[in-house]
Amino acid sequence: MATPGRHHAVIYDNPGTLSVKVVEVETPEPGPGQVLVKLSHSGVCHSDYAVMMNGWKWLPDLTTKSQVGGHEGVGEVVKLGPRLATDTVHIGDRVGIKWFSSVCLYCPACMVGLEGSCFRPTVSGYSVPGTFQEYVLAPANYVTPIPANLPSDVAAPLLCGGLTVYSAFLKTRARAGEWFVVSGAGGGLGHLACEIGSRGLGYRILGIDSAEKEALVKECGAEQFIAINKYPRGAEGDKAMADEVKRITGGGAAGVMVCTAAHAAYAQALNFLRFNGTLVCVGITEGDDVPIGGADPGKLIIGQLNITASSVGNRKEALDVLHLAARGVVKPKFSLHKPEELEDVFSRMAKGELLGRAVVALDSNQWE
Repeated sequence: MATPGRHHAVIYDNPGTLSVKVVEVETPEPGPGQVLVKLSHSGVCHSDYAVMMNGWKWLPDLTTKSQVGGHEGVGEVVKLGPRLATDTVHIGDRVGIKWFSSVCLYCPACMVGLEGSCFRPTVSGYSVPGTFQEYVLAPANYVTPIPANLPSDVAAPLLCGGLTVYSAFLKTRARAGEWFVVSGAGGGLGHLACEIGSRGLGYRILGIDSAEKEALVKECGAEQFIAINKYPRGAEGDKAMADEVKRITGGGAAGVMVCTAAHAAYAQALNFLRFNGTLVCVGITEGDDVPIGGADPGKLIIGQLNITASSVGNRKEALDVLHLAARGVVKPKFSLHKPEELEDVFSRMAKGELLGRAVVALDSNQWE
């Protein structure tokens, strides 16, 4: 397939501010071990917003001006790099590109299957050009094959959001039939956690979010819902909310997943757990470090409480999530947008106004 010399892309034209711009960039040629992918869709993640805004202090460098963002891309392989093993990937294959465009596969994290914590990754939309464009390079050994019966727009938000929460569930001790609290349940990560946790893994989900997201959260499989804006902010409201969680769950949840970047969610989370329960940290807060409320040694020891964390999952987990969706078990809720609408999507994301996930269509007729 002939490829153009230049193509459209969305860049962060002034990192540190909410500003994006549609430009034309050169279409690259794949090098050894690489493929060129013609993208049709890309999910939009809160991580993209954080990278654009330089909101994560733990990243080693500030975001480069003119960085092409995005890390949930789906498209078709249109070119192969030289000396590529013929059984790796083929022209015409539909593949996905994740938050980590590539990992080293040899560091201590990769060696035990924790690729999401690779010591030497390349990051889509941060250290390499991302998926908010028509064409992107990717390493052939790390793209994710997309099941034939799974639409590309449905697959896109699963490549980071769905994979992240699925992997997080697997890092807890909770079993099917037990209560699991999802904090930030109506957001891009949270609604997928409700679906995957309830329909894919058999947990009883208690969703927590603002009142206007209750219908979405229950549609995604949550059995119970708590509206955070019905409680006063601060210690009094946190205690009342914890009491309600324990009333609903009969003493506390086996697991709590924090899917939001809100500082208050981490301050509340430990108090939602039952004896020997597990808190899994997923949402990455911005700004100053945030302590987990009540995480004093005595409380942890007496309650035998566990705190763990999860980044994006590994290659097998990515396939598992996609196949859940291909079977109709998981059905991401998302809105479809043109590239020119991306700045508005980010603005709504920052205000907490998005319901579910946003996906950008990248076909040539979508660009103006």
